[in-house]
Amino acid sequence: MAIGKSVKRVDAVAKVTGRARYTDDFYMPGTLVAKYLRSTIAHGRVKKIDTRKAEQLPGVEAVFTYEDVPETKFATAGHPYSLDPAHKDVEDRRLLTQHVRYWGDEIAIVVADNKLVLQEALKHIKIEYETYEPLVSPQASLAKNARQIHAGSNNVIGESGYKVGGRIEEAITNADIALQNRYRTQMCQHCHIENHIAYAYMDDLEHIVVVSSTQIPHIARRIVGEALGLPWGRIRIVKPYIGGGFGAKQDVILEPMVAFLTLKLDGRPIKIDLSREECMIGTRTRHPFDVKMRAAVNKDGVLVALEMDAVANTGAYASHGHSVAGAAGAKTRLLYPRAAMHYHARTVYTNTPAAGAMRAYGAPQVIFAVECMIEEAARKIGMDPVAFRMKNVARQGDADPLSGERFESCGLIECLQQGKDLIRWDEKRAARPKKQTGPLRRGLGVACFSYASGTYPACLEIAGARIILNQDASLHIQVGATEIGQGLDTIVAQMAAETVGVPFADVHVVSTQDTDVAPFDTGAYASRQAYVASNAVFRAARELKAKILEHAGRVTGILGGELDILNGAIVDRKDLSRKVISLKEVALDAYYDKQRGGQLTADVSHKTCTNAPTFGCTFVEIEVDIPLCKVDIKEIYNVHDSGVILHPVMAKGQVHGGVAMGIAAGLYEEMKIDAETGKIYNNNFLDYKIPTAVDVPDIGCEFVETYEPSSGYGNKALGEPPIISPPPAIRNAIYDATGIAINELPMTPHTLFKYFKEAGLF
Repeated sequence: MAIGKSVKRVDAVAKVTGRARYTDDFYMPGTLVAKYLRSTIAHGRVKKIDTRKAEQLPGVEAVFTYEDVPETKFATAGHPYSLDPAHKDVEDRRLLTQHVRYWGDEIAIVVADNKLVLQEALKHIKIEYETYEPLVSPQASLAKNARQIHAGSNNVIGESGYKVGGRIEEAITNADIALQNRYRTQMCQHCHIENHIAYAYMDDLEHIVVVSSTQIPHIARRIVGEALGLPWGRIRIVKPYIGGGFGAKQDVILEPMVAFLTLKLDGRPIKIDLSREECMIGTRTRHPFDVKMRAAVNKDGVLVALEMDAVANTGAYASHGHSVAGAAGAKTRLLYPRAAMHYHARTVYTNTPAAGAMRAYGAPQVIFAVECMIEEAARKIGMDPVAFRMKNVARQGDADPLSGERFESCGLIECLQQGKDLIRWDEKRAARPKKQTGPLRRGLGVACFSYASGTYPACLEIAGARIILNQDASLHIQVGATEIGQGLDTIVAQMAAETVGVPFADVHVVSTQDTDVAPFDTGAYASRQAYVASNAVFRAARELKAKILEHAGRVTGILGGELDILNGAIVDRKDLSRKVISLKEVALDAYYDKQRGGQLTADVSHKTCTNAPTFGCTFVEIEVDIPLCKVDIKEIYNVHDSGVILHPVMAKGQVHGGVAMGIAAGLYEEMKIDAETGKIYNNNFLDYKIPTAVDVPDIGCEFVETYEPSSGYGNKALGEPPIISPPPAIRNAIYDATGIAINELPMTPHTLFKYFKEAGLF
């Protein structure tokens, strides 16, 4: 049995020995390099551009500007294609632009035979701008008479919401206690190890091959075709090993441009490799949110109502646009499903770097606001924050109040109890003075989360799997699902081994996705892959197993229904210890017997029409140094209901990484932008602060295992949820320690100083 065991990752040796080949490791002779010329203003228009001196430099192959690219506008978001025109992504990008919308916008691109020539050529391009006032904040963009960043938009991409559980005003009026507050989150960057990189070439006069570090190869194929006005079948996307993405590579960033360049330059191979500085401004960020909230609660601890009004800053281009704000509200709805809940959100253009998908897709921003408000409600009625949550959170048998879909697996109450026990919540609260004084103060915090296992019914959920029995009785498996470092290939191998009945070591997974060869899957995002792929792999493995047993029956004369496969051998179903024939003998017969059989394969495409919610919580104990305005995390535990845990060690790795990113978002990270000019101050790792190994505390991780029947193996989402609840848990611990509610992120010493000074601590 393979499921539930911490087997060795299928890519472990390749990665730790440096043998794994990433996009930059695939060298083609004669490869040219390209680099963007980026704007040095945040808002304006290029009046004049002169590229003549750059074009004359030895080694420069070509210079293209906004005048040379197609007029076609396209969307970059990595969403599945929709047959509903109203559900299409906003098409507001061109390959290069004359209308500058943020500091670093792409105006021209130089192609040369080496990087030194590129750098020199960029210096020789002369630009004259017509400048406009930068609209750096949503408030500025929404102001009366503000210039439209995109014509006809009024600087609003989308607006949506929902209302469940009755009238909010009536609920607030009739409740014992009403609260209101405002919460803000910041702009963050993904900071994945491997920068964005892609190259393209033509292997004939018709087909363009793009090799890219992408989370969404099949979607990238379609968008490249749309951007260039080419049939999708003429585009081939190859995804090798990936050095992380966290959502930044769920957009099509470089692929259309490298495809355009090779098309223009006779199919020659051309590569774009962004620097870290370019990645931090020219790819995607996390949407800053501004959330106004109201809540109503009764003195008996019943949460009556929550109202959320959110404004999301998407930056200069739509990217995932309003989908992030919409998804954030949908996932939050599952956490307190018995309360009346109203959610309204707008997504606004500004002259800042474009925001897109980032780990947990809007949930960290809105759940920060919700869990801060829940903490205040509990304290307002004098109730223990854990007990208050236990009384109100989702439980088995509850349902999504909007769709009516019941939760078939929900262990959130058990997660809260386990986290409470791990941190010794009651013991520590009882031992601590009610009001603390002095420079060092201790606090306990808790926060919950809910998330989804995919995007259905908002988007298509489809996964493909192809499994072949090789001549040596091993299995060869291809999936469209994309390994980007999260361990998907290993999970797929475990699933196939479990269902077919062969040793895990005998399953070989093709890690590279190639859209000309790999089964269709929309990609790595939304914590969907192990959940959505599970049914495709299960069905394909079950089908292959049936074919193997049927053929074994032909060889042995025993009916296939009387046989089974156990540890790579064909055995008697009634007596599993009795081996009938080896699987290798069956495989060789299927391939090579002159009359009987043929290659045994299974090829399945499965559409998932369910979306299992996952739940959990974070408990934290911190120490606040009042004079230094510094937070020191003493203990932190992340407890999850993610269904059946397929691979315990990798599951813990996901949690450790997610919690570290959550701590970073809570205490460290923020992209700084000049409010007057729109210039980004800190697009580098010297000035953009992320925690290092010495800054991250020991992280406790536990799982409450449930069984999710809609999954092939009982599993649910895990990749993104660990990042959601650490920031509000830390904030609530600071509140517990000091009595001061910090309502914005990040909670850096600078932020704490502001709040502490206002509260009179200095």
